[in-house]
Amino acid sequence: MPAFVPNLYLVGFMGTGKTTISRALGQRLRMTVIDSDHEIERIAGQPVTTLFAEQGEAAFRRMERTFIESGHPESGQIVACGGGLIVPEGMLDLLRRKGVVICLHASLETILRRTQGQKHRPLLNVEDLETRLRTLYAAREPLYRSAGSMILTDARPLGDIVNHVLRSYQRDAAEWLRQHRPADAPRRA
Repeated sequence: MPAFVPNLYLVGFMGTGKTTISRALGQRLRMTVIDSDHEIERIAGQPVTTLFAEQGEAAFRRMERTFIESGHPESGQIVACGGGLIVPEGMLDLLRRKGVVICLHASLETILRRTQGQKHRPLLNVEDLETRLRTLYAAREPLYRSAGSMILTDARPLGDIVNHVLRSYQRDAAEWLRQHRPADAPRRA
């Protein structure tokens, strides 16, 4: 692997496949895969649901910012970002400075199907799941659409999605390097 490989940040609403796709991509690209929620849980020593319950969403979002700012290597990582990570002001710009951002997207119906019955998602521990998802989805969708290359994950084979993300990452990484090349990154002949 070259000395500097731009990180890939997979963003998108919960249930769009960020964790699954990042694992498959990690194998293909031989890059380290990090799940931001899992890393925050490891660092805090508590599950996300407990962090939300005891410290609140604002505290959790600060933990996400700290993780993105300094909690992982600067190169060669695929980061599956929590669904709300890019929501706070400035987070999307921070990710774009750190690496390539690709948004995975799915229809609300697919997300409802994929997230139904999942108790590890604190924002979904409500009585009326569908209303909660519709509200969050409507509020966040414009931000996701502006995040970067958008790849649909509805009713597509995993291999097709991985290939599409891979092509987008390779294209976007070349452009990112032209704009952000670290001083110690090798130049191509």
